Amino acid sequence: MAGEVFSHTQPWQQLLALVLAATVVMGSPGPATISVTAVGAAFGLRGSLRYASGIVVGTIAVLLVVATGIMAVLASMPTLAPLLAVASAAYILYLAFKIATAPPLAARESGAAYPTFLGGFLLAVANPKAYVAIAAVLAGASSGAGGLGIPATLAILALMIVAIHALWLLAGAAFARFLRQPLASRIINLVFAATLVLTTVLAAWP
Repeated sequence: MAGEVFSHTQPWQQLLALVLAATVVMGSPGPATISVTAVGAAFGLRGSLRYASGIVVGTIAVLLVVATGIMAVLASMPTLAPLLAVASAAYILYLAFKIATAPPLAARESGAAYPTFLGGFLLAVANPKAYVAIAAVLAGASSGAGGLGIPATLAILALMIVAIHALWLLAGAAFARFLRQPLASRIINLVFAATLVLTTVLAAWP
């Protein structure tokens, strides 16, 4: 079905279809996108850039892993997947705790510990939704007649990864101006922390 979207079309139509598919499938709420939004809301735009960069780089790494077929090799190592799942769940719970307990921006010291690049990268590469979503988009694109070519498709999807997470980050950072008040800060942070845990559970649900 997905391949029919890309077949019998001109290059610009294939490009548009690829962008739309990536927006809907890869841009939908999931552990990575919700975590970027939650971190942006809890720590502000500047304090979230390192974490968001880690998410972007990690997701692009997932794109390359899926595209090169390394995922099939990893699937042949049955002990690795559970370890990644446990590590991802542990970090997501830790991140949710940090978001839920983050102080109001007005009371936060400049030297406060912010979510790190490495934390974002590790969450991205252990995110089950990323593999499924990217594989679905790549399968649809590659099944079309003619196609855009593998290098162009990967480049477009990499740009989409950057754009999608930038938009989610900006959406979260837009809430930061409400976080000067302690009560509003606590409510919004708790909502984002709970949403992060919920989307992770739904993404991992068989």
